Amino acid sequence: MKTIKDIDIAGKNVLLRADYNVPLDESGAITDDYRIKQAIPTLKYLLEQDCRVVIISHLGRPEGERNPKYSMRPVAERLEELVDREVALADDVDTVDSQENQITLLENLRFWPEETGNDSDFAKKLAGLGEVFVQDGFGVVHRAHASTDAVTRHMDQNVAGLLLAREIEVITNAMENPERPLVAIFGGAKISDKIGVIERFIDKADKILIGGAMANTFFAYSGNNVGKSLYESKQSEVIDKLLHKVLEKEDTDCKACKDLSSHGDLLAAQHTIELPSDVAVANSVDDTQRRVIVETDKVADDEYILDIGTDTIKNYQNILSQAGTVIWNGPLGYTELDEFANGSNHIAATLKEHKDSIETIIGGGDTAGFIVHWDPDKGDSFTHISTGGGAALDLMAGEKLPGVEALSS
Repeated sequence: MKTIKDIDIAGKNVLLRADYNVPLDESGAITDDYRIKQAIPTLKYLLEQDCRVVIISHLGRPEGERNPKYSMRPVAERLEELVDREVALADDVDTVDSQENQITLLENLRFWPEETGNDSDFAKKLAGLGEVFVQDGFGVVHRAHASTDAVTRHMDQNVAGLLLAREIEVITNAMENPERPLVAIFGGAKISDKIGVIERFIDKADKILIGGAMANTFFAYSGNNVGKSLYESKQSEVIDKLLHKVLEKEDTDCKACKDLSSHGDLLAAQHTIELPSDVAVANSVDDTQRRVIVETDKVADDEYILDIGTDTIKNYQNILSQAGTVIWNGPLGYTELDEFANGSNHIAATLKEHKDSIETIIGGGDTAGFIVHWDPDKGDSFTHISTGGGAALDLMAGEKLPGVEALSS
């Protein structure tokens, strides 16, 4: 995969696909500019090469209609501050004037339904905005959209930006050549969204630590009461498959697995996947509640599991302190409430404490948002914080990324 440093790009008109899909508050102000900042090195390199740059991105889900709520204007204003140059905001493809302005940001790509439809005619219009296409939006390369896939078929040169190249290099290297032990941490809500990546980590990882609502699904599978907690039903076949894969890896005689009397016994027979031994519960999900720690088989009918417990935190910290590589995707509790961010806070602190001896890769999405806000150094305490949620998971699972494949097709 060629990058902007592998070609003669000096003085060229560049069409740059970035991922500026950042969160906004009710007033329209950006609440987290991490993705914008991470893409600045690519933009600065292009400016140093005297390129004229037209940037295309999406923001939110305007569903193919113009909606001022999802305008790119706040992004343009923040970009001006970060690069100390004027950033022109173009309302339409036809109003882009790259001769007049060195940096132009096109309005939200998803104002056009043709974007998500991977429409060739719309992609051709986008391609007319530059001589070289630079893909730097890691958070979107797992989608085959007009600005990630079809556009490349109308350009003479397609290359990767510095952010995209780093994301792929770091994540691929961690999966293929990790410092051992390799420990994966999975939180968040759903197993079904992460089956592929969990299966691959069963092959690759030395330990897999489970938390968040995902752990509740394992509890329900083993027959434990989860009260009012969020969990996925009808996942027994999925978990059976995962556990048998673990037992095969561990050289356990899987014929014996068929004779185990319950799902709980099957879960106990393996050693790769670690589940919480205790959890923090509450009677409602609000900031009036205080964490109460109970063993995982002592959850009451009217309780919500909202975090991992004290003993689990200590166990996970001990495992992580001995790791060589850690990949973390998904918070371990309901981090929107301070009382139930405790588990995630402690795990983050442990990884930061051992930053000189552990290569730590934070998956995108909610985990990245949590870490950037938690860390006083805004993420610098960790080896790599990904800007892509779904893209990072797909890459970890070994799946092809359409937006990356298109660069060399």
